[in-house]
Amino acid sequence: MGLPTISLVGRPNVGKSTLFNRLSHSRQALVSDFEGLTRDRQYAEVLLDDDSETFVTIIDTGGLTNEDNEVDSGIQGQVLSALEESDVIYFIVSSRDGVIGLDLEIASRLRRLKKEVILVCNKSEGLDEIKAAEFYELGLGTPRLISAEHGQGIADLIEYTLPLLPQYQEIEEDEEEVEGIAVAVLGRPNVGKSTLINRILGEERVLAIDMPGTTRDSIYIPFEREGQKYTLIDTAGIRRKRSTHEKIEIFSIIKAIDALDRSHVVILVLDAREGVTEQDATLLGMIADKGRALLIVLNKWDGLDEYQKSEVKRKLDVKLSFVNYASVHYISALHGSGVGKLFAPIVKSYKNAGTQHSTSTLNKILEAANHGHQPPPVKGRRLKIKYVNQTDVFPPTLTFHGNHLQNVPNAYDRYLKNFFTDALKLTNTPLRCEYKSGENPFKDTKNELSARQVTKRRRLMKFIKKRKKR
Repeated sequence: MGLPTISLVGRPNVGKSTLFNRLSHSRQALVSDFEGLTRDRQYAEVLLDDDSETFVTIIDTGGLTNEDNEVDSGIQGQVLSALEESDVIYFIVSSRDGVIGLDLEIASRLRRLKKEVILVCNKSEGLDEIKAAEFYELGLGTPRLISAEHGQGIADLIEYTLPLLPQYQEIEEDEEEVEGIAVAVLGRPNVGKSTLINRILGEERVLAIDMPGTTRDSIYIPFEREGQKYTLIDTAGIRRKRSTHEKIEIFSIIKAIDALDRSHVVILVLDAREGVTEQDATLLGMIADKGRALLIVLNKWDGLDEYQKSEVKRKLDVKLSFVNYASVHYISALHGSGVGKLFAPIVKSYKNAGTQHSTSTLNKILEAANHGHQPPPVKGRRLKIKYVNQTDVFPPTLTFHGNHLQNVPNAYDRYLKNFFTDALKLTNTPLRCEYKSGENPFKDTKNELSARQVTKRRRLMKFIKKRKKR
């Protein structure tokens, strides 16, 4: 059996994400005084109780509303999926607002479920149980008074929850946690990132509709395929700076950049109909600066005719020249064509970026590189590379040691990168090169002359003075 699951359910802006962060001891969910912020399911595996060593999975859900629109319908579908997975449901209401009509509607739905439902009254600072009596109207038993923001009542809520959790298989303390391949899916809004992730997972795991900005948090989704563990990271679409007026969108960008930092491989999704836009180029630059392995995916490829396809490919060759190590894949996330072919390059890119190469192998490649193209002279001095070793992974980083390497020309740096990339058969993986010059051991040492050298120097000076007199 897996871990018991607790889902957090309620209308918008009652503090579900704040409680999620409090229980998971993280800032995984975005929190703001802004209605409808959480739109997808957010998962966290946490140690709920130290004494009993009880681990649970907590699910944060989007706020339930009675609005009849595409976004809210999608959110309700996400919440229903979460409820099906749950063993215990925290129905969260706001003590400040009291009981409102929407709370009554949600409570009516929850009572029909054959689940353990705990009524949680959040924002209860200074509220006693007598004043909370109105919440009995919801028909879900005694309300549990908490303040998720300040941590009040959380310990009592956990203590009340523990007996209601089903038995589960204990996690071995000495079991090593397996870290899979972290794959961040980046791109502009509405290019099909969430659709691609749903296609990979084979379920409607994240909200995907034809409306930009439906993903605001970065969603971390672990899964396994053919024995290989992965963590897919669905990120918020990154807009241009002048388009990020909403504070929430700025937070989403920060979360997306954090996801980029935590990833091993990045899939940059482009809209085949638009090609590479200015914002796509900015994202590519950001990925290149971070040194992440990169796959470029052109989505909605099936909607183009042959002339459009040839034009897109022609323009890609020009605009993607600075990330020439990345492979380009043409897919349709909606119909699934080409999606299955992404896994092989993802795994290969991960292995390439994380492999530690021996110093002897690298120096044999260096010898071949020097034989093909000697280091050029700089400021009248020829560069001399003595040896090379690998100093880091993710991305693989090579450090070259020698003389006068502080002024390696860009052209020769590119030559070495390309030569080593080909020799090591790196695909989709950027290679970083660093250069260190050896210090002169006699740099700060005063040259002391012997008695013989002093006598010889005096004779030489006398000879020079006589010649000047003539």
